Order: sequence, then structure tokens, then C-alpha cells
Amino acid sequence: MVEVEIGVKNRNNKRWRWTWIVGAMIIVLVAMAVTYGHSEKISLLINNQKSCHCAEDSRKYTGIVEDCCCDYETVDNINGEVLHPFLQELVTTPFFRYFKVKLWCDCPFWLDDGMCRLRDCSVCECPENEFPEPFKKPLSRGLSSNDLVCQEGKPQATVDRTLDSKAFRGWMEIDNPWTNDDETDHGEMTYVNLQLNPERYTGYAGPLARRIWDAIYSENCPKYSSGEICQEKKVLYKLISGLHSSISIHIAADYLLDESANQWGENLELMYDRVLRYPDRVRNLYFTFLFVLRAVTKAADYLEQAEYDTGNHEEDLKAQSLMRQLLYNPKLQAACPLPFDEAKLWHGQSGPELKQQIQKQFRNISALMDCVGCEKCRLWGKLQVLGLGTALKILFSVDGQNHPDQPIQLQRNEVIALLNLLNRLSESVKFVHEMGPNIEKIKGELVSEPPASELGSWQRVWEKLVGLRLGKLPL
Repeated sequence: MVEVEIGVKNRNNKRWRWTWIVGAMIIVLVAMAVTYGHSEKISLLINNQKSCHCAEDSRKYTGIVEDCCCDYETVDNINGEVLHPFLQELVTTPFFRYFKVKLWCDCPFWLDDGMCRLRDCSVCECPENEFPEPFKKPLSRGLSSNDLVCQEGKPQATVDRTLDSKAFRGWMEIDNPWTNDDETDHGEMTYVNLQLNPERYTGYAGPLARRIWDAIYSENCPKYSSGEICQEKKVLYKLISGLHSSISIHIAADYLLDESANQWGENLELMYDRVLRYPDRVRNLYFTFLFVLRAVTKAADYLEQAEYDTGNHEEDLKAQSLMRQLLYNPKLQAACPLPFDEAKLWHGQSGPELKQQIQKQFRNISALMDCVGCEKCRLWGKLQVLGLGTALKILFSVDGQNHPDQPIQLQRNEVIALLNLLNRLSESVKFVHEMGPNIEKIKGELVSEPPASELGSWQRVWEKLVGLRLGKLPL
């Protein structure tokens, strides 16, 4: 009888102990909710352990990329395994290293009154003895792949614009109907070594820089809403948005962290604020990547047979081999044979008129690159807009099904711009895939969690209360 009473008493003590613990927990959590002003903090703390494990295995971007024919998982895998490695090597070859560009033109829309403040804005132009001799003369020695010389640091980055009329031997010299520059006007052109002028932060920011993007979006590429815009205009907006996202990622990935110490590195906060916190911008990046990839694969026969001649036989064979391996990679063909289906566009009686309208809008966007006040920013803006214009030309200016006798004709500069743009987009997609989840998790925790000092104080109160009470309770 005594043992029974003792047993009942112990059970009552245990029941009282756990009742007190639960009550104390409720009091502390309610106090935390009042302090932080967020009732959801309670569920965050209770489910924190479970949510962390789920986040490690979850993917934010899944399923088919909107308006494309491949899913996000496939794009990330094929980019990491095939596209990114080949493109990284391809753009370093002499043929794809040099870009012909008209750097200084009058802005056709407003007074060009904006210059960036860093020396890194200025473009390192190529001295006469550096760029490939076959671009100037039919016969001469080849271009060395090493010992590159750069004249960076000149006052105001004066550019040598002299060019020989035989610059593109064996290549067509025709204007791109989608872009503004006169590609046949050699007198205003200069060669630039892209490897010595990486796309990075330059200090070009503020109202003058924002004015460029404002003009692009507001006047030529209005943001769409569901059901309020046709598919073709939606495509144009997404292409520009995706390009904008990619440029922002490259600026944040190679950022001047400390000007006095000349320290460069990744600005993850900037990348989050400009791109990663906006899912539509990330989706548009993937869309633009697949759109340009489709243009490259559609022009595969042309690009395979093109003349990659810089006078450096070994490097030129390497460029041609890399191009073939990229174009006809079995993994790429099996995983994503049709990245984007351009045949779905321009239908109906208004199709031709709509194409002319969008072509005019893109030409205006191309012309706006002459209004960029930073020379290096202008270089990469012109290159990537030409690359995008080349993709539009390949997909929409040539109808291989209805007009098989109308071959694709590209000039050398268009091929250089197209492949360098694909490489830029590939780098951005890879960075978002590999770094995006961690950056979003860090930023999300900073936003959602209470300050560490406050959380620590409540945790100490909780441990003290529970510890004291447990010490007094009988077993």
C-alpha cells in the first residue's frame, strides 16, 4: 500500500514537473513574440531544426524554364558538365579574344555627361603588334598566345582606331539588322583584347547609369503583366531582364571591396539585392541563356565550317576543335536538344509587322549603348547586345524550314560576340546555381531571425528557469 502511494506521488511530481516546463516554455515564447513583434518567430524557433534539414535538399527553381524546352535541373547539370568548361577555354583562344568595337560615339538620345571615377573603367586597347596579323595582312607570322602587352593606364584611355580594310579576311561584312552600329565602318573601330578587359565593377553607378536601364525598360521594353502583352514582346523583355541580371552578377562577383588596398572579391550582398531576391530576374537569366544557346546550336553547321584564322595554326585548330565539341556534344544533344522553340512566334497576319516593331526597339536598345559613360561598361554592353542581336538574327531573320535556300550569314564580330555572351550567361547561371542557395539562406536568416544578443538573453533566461526548477523537483 505504501509502495503504491509512493508511486502515485512520484507520477504526480513528474506530471507537475512537465506541466511547469511546458508552462515556462509558453511564457518565454510569448514574451519573445511580443518583443520581436512577430508571432511567426515562435514557429521559426520550434521548427528551426526541421526546416534546416529540408532546405539543404530543396531547390527553389524546378520544372521547365518558362517559354523554353528544358528544365532548371537539366540546365544546371549540362552547364556545369559541358557548356561552362568548353566556353571558358574557347573564349581564351586568339580568335575569340579580340573584339572589334566602336567605343566612342555621340549619344543619340542625350548629352553624354557621365563618366565613372575608377581607372578600371578605361579599356586596354590593343597595340598594333598584338592583334592577329591575318586581320591586317593576308600573309604574316602568327599571334602568340602568351606575352600579351597592354597599354592600360593612359590618360582618359585614348583608343587607337586605325584599322586595315582587310581586317576580316574570309568573313562577310554585313550589318546586323537587329543592331545599330555600322559594322562596315572600319574608320571608327578599334580592336580590344577581352581577356585584358574583364567585365567587373567599375564605379559607374548612380542616376547616370540608371538612366540607361530606365530608357531601355520604359521606352523600348515595357514590363509585361499576364494577359497584357503578346508573347513576342514578352520574349524581348525577358531577354533584356536576363542580360541585366547577368551583368549585375558579374559586377557583384568581381567587385572592388577596398579601393585603398586594391582588394577585389565577391559582393554577395549586392548580388542578393540586385538579382537573387527577385525570382523573376533569376528565371529570366535562365531564359536568356537557353535562348542564346538555341541560336548557337541552330547555327551549328555554319559555326563548324567557319574560318578560325589568326595566323596561329595551333591555337586556331584548338578553337575549331572546341567549337565542334561544344556544338555536337552528345550530352547536350540528349539532355536539351531544343533549348527554345522559335517556331512558336510571329504567327498571324500581324507577325511581320510585329517583328519589325520589335526589331526597331532592339535597335534603339543597341543605340543606347553609345550613351554609357564608362568605357569598359560600354565595351561589354556593346559586345553583349551585339551577341543578343546575333541570336535574334539567327532565330528570326532566317527561316530554315520555309526558306532552306537562305543560308545564315554571320560576320566574324557577330560570332565573337555570340560565344562570349553565351560564356557570360553560362558563368552567371553557374554562380546562381552554386552560390545562390547559400546567399539566400544567409540573407534570409539575417532578415527572419532575432538579433543574436536578444536571442541569447532569452535563451539564458530559459536555461536558468528550467535549470533551477529541475534542480528542485524530486525524481
